Amino acid sequence: MKTIAFTFARGGSKGVPRKNLRLFAGKPLIAHTIELSLRMPEISRMIVSTDDEEIASVARAAGAEVPFMRPASLAADDSPEWLSWQHAIRFVRDEMGQDFDCFVSLPATSPLRSEEDVRACLAKYREGGADIVFGITAAAGNPYFNMVALEPDGRAERVIRPPGGAFRRQDAPEVFDIAPGAYVTSPDHVLRTGGVFDGIVRTATIPPERAVDIDTMLDFEFAEFLCHKNRKQARA
Repeated sequence: MKTIAFTFARGGSKGVPRKNLRLFAGKPLIAHTIELSLRMPEISRMIVSTDDEEIASVARAAGAEVPFMRPASLAADDSPEWLSWQHAIRFVRDEMGQDFDCFVSLPATSPLRSEEDVRACLAKYREGGADIVFGITAAAGNPYFNMVALEPDGRAERVIRPPGGAFRRQDAPEVFDIAPGAYVTSPDHVLRTGGVFDGIVRTATIPPERAVDIDTMLDFEFAEFLCHKNRKQARA
């Protein structure tokens, strides 16, 4: 099964400006994802889709291919990333003449994800019975119990009322956060559908300490803390 990994990295990140180039553990954030993919024999190629020339240069220096620049229309704040997935697949097939069986998206915003986590998603996908597989981890909050939405008049209401009138978190249905370290699917599925939940979705469980997704500066600082802690433990 020929597998190509992609990282989709816009230049215009808002929560953490220039996030993909910001130094994390001594190297640009995007480099961690590229280097992980290059260590995995299961992955044939690592391709970066970006609209930003500096990101492209850093990605190439880290060992990735950047065979095209993403159109500006697919790099706006409100551009669905799924459309960038479709654009990348079409370019690889039509312009590069490369067909492949397995599409893997490795977000640069998950620098703590391990090769083991990516392999868990790949293995679950290869079992069959799924159109797409991604990681999950136990949610810190629970919409049945301790998450609220505010009504227009300011009143707070539970996001979802628990079935059977559960009053304790232990009684509420278990929920999970998406751990966006890896998304595994087929190129054909991406091209014929419009989003992650179009089709049969299955998951692989990822430990919470490797499931951090960097969207804000607080996320970035927390990820750095965990990275430093992990390295300190590894040296002990």
